[in-house]
Amino acid sequence: MKIVKIEKISDTDLTNINKLLPQLSASAQSLDHATLTNIIESDCSHVLIARENEEIFGMLTLVVFQIPTGVRAWIEDVVVSENARGKGVGRLLIEEAIRLAKENNAKTIDLTSRPTREAANRLYQKIGFQQRETNVYRIS
Repeated sequence: MKIVKIEKISDTDLTNINKLLPQLSASAQSLDHATLTNIIESDCSHVLIARENEEIFGMLTLVVFQIPTGVRAWIEDVVVSENARGKGVGRLLIEEAIRLAKENNAKTIDLTSRPTREAANRLYQKIGFQQRETNVYRIS
């Protein structure tokens, strides 16, 4: 299993990523080539995938950005294929995201996870993430 940053999108990768999205969120929309290209060509977004041969078993997006208090990183849209869960794919993805964030001089790395994602929450804590006392607000 290799963890790689997508630099250029292939039709096969696009198809495989779109197969993962419903496992991430029931409301996730399929991506088209142009949208995914915009994401991977962004200076602050890094889409990491767990690949074995042509198949993608997981992915996440690492966003690294500069604000007045320093460089920060945020991990979003972590998903591991149902048939690969419990095999260390999530750990490999998160560890590579941490390495890449540190390489980009991020002072902190944040992520969120729903409480119902018990296995994911245990993994994040094992890796060293600490739960923060904060309120998360959103406007849709």
